[in-house]
Amino acid sequence: MSVTLGPLLPVVVIDDADTARPLAEALRDGGIRHIEVTLRTPAALDALREMATVDGVTVGAGTVLTGEQADAATAAGASFLVSPGWDAALGEHMRRRDLTWLPGVATPSEAMAARAAGFSRLKLFPVELLGGVAFVDALAAVLPDVVFAPSGGIRVDQAADYLSRPCVETVGGSWMAPRDLVARRDFAGVTAASRAAVEALP
Repeated sequence: MSVTLGPLLPVVVIDDADTARPLAEALRDGGIRHIEVTLRTPAALDALREMATVDGVTVGAGTVLTGEQADAATAAGASFLVSPGWDAALGEHMRRRDLTWLPGVATPSEAMAARAAGFSRLKLFPVELLGGVAFVDALAAVLPDVVFAPSGGIRVDQAADYLSRPCVETVGGSWMAPRDLVARRDFAGVTAASRAAVEALP
């Protein structure tokens, strides 16, 4: 199974599953088609399950650390899975299950290990701490067949610069659905933030 991600991937932390549907609808109405729900809260799986029923969006799970989490997220409707780091055993689990997985890498060695295991779409995290666009360029020069999904500290005004790189498929960040807006149930604000992010792209 393979899922092609859009240019912007909101990374959302959901504390209350009741906000899941209106949040997904708000992001969609702002032009976002893919959403990563991080498995960082007790509400995450219920939220993912609810979002997966919303027309016009494809939902995945982030912060996947174990095979059990991957299976639970997939059962809840996740179409893709994202991890903050590289784990060979987790990679083997994903391969057996034929799941779309973006493992995280932070070094050339990790990127090489993931690539050797058959994963050529990689989350680059935390990219701004690693050197930002310059680090993407450095890795792309030596791993030309790898596609990156940078995430971690990226601002809305930096997204277009990352996406101008041929090796970058999608950019992850929280600016499209800030946690404080979601907590206040300001879904109109989420739609506005999402629309502004989409319109800022070339």
